[in-house]
Amino acid sequence: MTKASKSTIDEEQVARFSAMADEWWDPLGKFRPLHKFNPVRLEYVREKVCGHFERDPLKPNPFKDLRFLDIGCGGGLLSEPMARLDADVVGADASQTNIEIARIHAGHSQLKIDYRATTAEALEASGEMFDVILNMEVVEHVADVNLFMSSCARMVKPGGLMFAATINRTAKARALAIFMAENVLKWLPKGTHDYDMLVTPEELQAPIVQEGLEVVDQTGVFYNPLTDRWNKSRDMDVNYMILARREN
Repeated sequence: MTKASKSTIDEEQVARFSAMADEWWDPLGKFRPLHKFNPVRLEYVREKVCGHFERDPLKPNPFKDLRFLDIGCGGGLLSEPMARLDADVVGADASQTNIEIARIHAGHSQLKIDYRATTAEALEASGEMFDVILNMEVVEHVADVNLFMSSCARMVKPGGLMFAATINRTAKARALAIFMAENVLKWLPKGTHDYDMLVTPEELQAPIVQEGLEVVDQTGVFYNPLTDRWNKSRDMDVNYMILARREN
């Protein structure tokens, strides 16, 4: 396979999420875990973006004039909050069905978001560049992790940031994020996550460091059943987030 013909699309994964697309905005539906997870990742993004770009997080529009890419945007659960903070948002997903759902919901929310049914490698090949890239809960569903992460990294502007969040490939993650979540708690449909497609922090970071980004922060994320909330943690064995930047 030539470089030009390589793709990050896993057709089976795209079909799986397309079939559930009409439930993206149902907080009690099949994407309930993402709705629960959203506050902790939104807080992390807002804190780090405001700190890096010297913005006031208390202002209603702290992301004004910043161009964001939400890659693997699904139904827009991250794109819409970014737009509400006045970011110029491109939401990209390989599923046309997801994109249509996202467009309809953004219209109802009266938000201007540039949704596109496309891939990271196609955006990168067209010369797109962004101040901030949100690469959240998607890498475990792509066919070529190195190509995907490299393509994303090359679209980060000088002085820009990339966030990435996924599930670690550990025995602990297999037990909690797959078996418990899918079979016991039934948070997710069976087969949502394939253990062999999970990505370790080292594997996630290697291609972006090779593309010139520096990893400046990393944190685990854990679910507290007593408070029914997700929180940051030092434990990166299951869910984790990293932040990388490109020097000016």
